[in-house]
Amino acid sequence: METIKEYLERMIALTGLTGDIVPAVRYGILVVVAFLLAWVAGWLCRKIVVPLALKVTHKTEVKWDDVIFNEVVLRSACSIIPAIVIWALLPLVFFEYPRVAEIVGRLTAIYFTVMAVRTVIVFIDSFKQLENGTRTSKQQYLYSVCGVLKILMIFISVIFIIAIIINKNPATLFAGLGAASAILMLAFQDTIKGLVAGIRLTANDMLHIGDWITVPNAGANGRVEEITLTMVKVRNFDNTVVTVTPQMLVDGAFQNWLGMEENEGRKQVRQVYFDFRSLKVEEDGVANITKFRRHIEQWLRENPKVVGAKNPLVRQADATQSGCCLEFVFWLYAQGGIDFERDTSDIMEYIFAASADYGLRIYQQFPGQQA
Repeated sequence: METIKEYLERMIALTGLTGDIVPAVRYGILVVVAFLLAWVAGWLCRKIVVPLALKVTHKTEVKWDDVIFNEVVLRSACSIIPAIVIWALLPLVFFEYPRVAEIVGRLTAIYFTVMAVRTVIVFIDSFKQLENGTRTSKQQYLYSVCGVLKILMIFISVIFIIAIIINKNPATLFAGLGAASAILMLAFQDTIKGLVAGIRLTANDMLHIGDWITVPNAGANGRVEEITLTMVKVRNFDNTVVTVTPQMLVDGAFQNWLGMEENEGRKQVRQVYFDFRSLKVEEDGVANITKFRRHIEQWLRENPKVVGAKNPLVRQADATQSGCCLEFVFWLYAQGGIDFERDTSDIMEYIFAASADYGLRIYQQFPGQQA
C-alpha cells in the first residue's frame, strides 16, 4: 500500500500540487478509482456474464432453469457485485482513516444486505412463472412456503441492518426477540393463520388457480385468479372481484365446481307438478302422464344439448297437495352460467308446452283458490 501511496503522490506532484492538499487529492483519486472499479465490475457482469448465463440456460432441454435463472434474477444478482468490490478495496483506500473506513464499510454492508435480499425475493417470485394457468396442490404449497420465506428474509434483513447501524452482533438482537415474540405473533397473526389455512387447502387438494368456486357468505361466484397467504382473489362472472381469506374458506363452506368441469355435462334437476284431475288412462290402458314421461325421456336423449350417454331420467317424485310431481334429471353439455341457464330454459319451456298435447294441466293456484 505504501508503494501505491508514493506512486500517487509523485503523480500528483507532477501536476504542481504540494503541501497538505496532496493527501486529500490522493484520497479523492482512490475513492473515484474504487467506485469506478465497482461500476465497471457491475457493468461487465450485466453485459457479459448475464448474456452468457442466459445462453447456457436456453440451450438446456429443461425449462425450469430458463424461468428461475431469468434475466431479472441475474441482473439483480449483478447489483451485489459493486458492494463486494467496494468492501474489498476499503482497506486500500482508507488505510489511514479507520473511522471513515468503518462508516463506509457499514453503508456498504447495508447496501449488500438490501441487494442480497432483493435478489432472493426476485428469485422466489420467479417460481410463479412455472405455473400453466392452473396451480397444482404441490405448487400451491410451495407458493405458500415461498411467501413465508419472503417475509422471513425481509424480517432477517431488517435485524441485520439494525445490527449494522448500532454495531451489535445480530445474534444478540435475535436473542432479545424472545421477549417480543407475543407482539410479533400478534402482528403476523393473519399471515400465520393464512399459512395454516393454505396448507389445509393444498393438503386436501381443495383449491387451485382457475377453479370456479362459489362462496355464498362472501358473494363470490367466479374463477380463482390469485391465492396468497392472506387472500384468495375471485373474479365473478360479472367481472367484479371479491377477495376472501383462506381462513374463511377452511372454516366456512364453499363450492368448487372443478369436479363438474372435469366431467362431461352439468347436472340439472327440475320438478313440475301436474293437476291430478288431468291424469287419465287412455284406450290402450296406458296413462297419459306415462306416455308423456316416456316421450320426454326419449326427446332428452336425442336433444343435442343434452348428454345422452348419461341416460336422462323422468321419474315420479312424491306427490303433494300441489299435484302429481314429475322430476326431470338430465346433464347439459353447456356448463357456463349463461349457456347453461339458456339451454335449461329451452328444455323446460318445451316440457311445459308439450304437456298440453297429452291432456295434462300443470298445477297452478289462483288467488282465493283452495288447494
